[in-house]
Amino acid sequence: MTSGEDRFRLRGGIATGVGSWPGADPREAAATIVGELGELPHLVELPARGVGSDMIGRSSALLVEMRFDSTTRGYRLAARPGAVARRAHDLLRSDLDALEEAWETAGFAGSGRPVKVQAVGPLSLAAQVELPGGHRVLTDSGALRDLSESLAEGLRNHAAEVGKRLGADVLVQLDEPLLTDVLDGTLRGVSVLNTVRAMPEPEALHTLDAVIGAQSGPVLVHTCAAAPALGFLRRSAAAAVGFDMAAIGTRDLDRIGEILDAGKYLALGLIPTTAPAVPQTWREIAEPGVRLIDRLGFRRRLLAEQILVTPACGLAGAPLSWARQALTLAAETAHAYADEPEALTFD
Repeated sequence: MTSGEDRFRLRGGIATGVGSWPGADPREAAATIVGELGELPHLVELPARGVGSDMIGRSSALLVEMRFDSTTRGYRLAARPGAVARRAHDLLRSDLDALEEAWETAGFAGSGRPVKVQAVGPLSLAAQVELPGGHRVLTDSGALRDLSESLAEGLRNHAAEVGKRLGADVLVQLDEPLLTDVLDGTLRGVSVLNTVRAMPEPEALHTLDAVIGAQSGPVLVHTCAAAPALGFLRRSAAAAVGFDMAAIGTRDLDRIGEILDAGKYLALGLIPTTAPAVPQTWREIAEPGVRLIDRLGFRRRLLAEQILVTPACGLAGAPLSWARQALTLAAETAHAYADEPEALTFD
């Protein structure tokens, strides 16, 4: 069960974003996010700015006594801070300044209103960052432990700074897009002859929970995997679990029910990351979530109590017009869930 503190800071019937956003202007992005998602805005990532601005590069600005350098394949642990680490740090500072400015403009300063920050989770981070020799950090248990500990401390410090600057409660989101690959052993090594072993669930759970447990507030774990590891996430210390609703099948229903029974929140990725061929209304967006709760046999008030509404994944690849529309649809759907979910009908 989630703690009383988690329930104070986290609630259902609200909308939020997953993380990334199109464009390269942090002030415009922050103003849009705060304006559209006033109940739970988030600190956006703007990967269009290049190296150091994507979800992995940002981690270099969060880690304690560890930094990354870039390679032709992505990022690698570096012996000392270099241009990539400095750029990641500078970009994060500008994003924080932009969010603080938008927060004050909206009149939220010192209000205790919640805000969300994101970081790559330890398993996906270790799966994507290389050791100096080219192998994934995931293949070295000592390096994995060091990276996870550095991330846990750095993320805790980051959340504390955001909370202090905004006068806000902070929800931490860990992104684990490669969680299923880590558990299934489907990651490639440095060559076709080199494989990355499947990580045993107890070991993976210990790694993830160590980062979650180091945070002072609730943690949401989000995965965009085509087959989300819901049973694993139910057993984790996460207060909330987020996933792409389109990736869910009949096989997942029992696991989703167990997550809700455990008192965890669900962040349902109901809004597509690209504009649909036929324009959709909030009612069409809301229907899959309502039918899910009905099929599981839960009372619909759960939509207002334990369900958050999000896009399916980050919106960096979407046109700006659709990204804005996606947030509007998310907010409208969340309001419908919060107001009178029992009265929602679909023809």
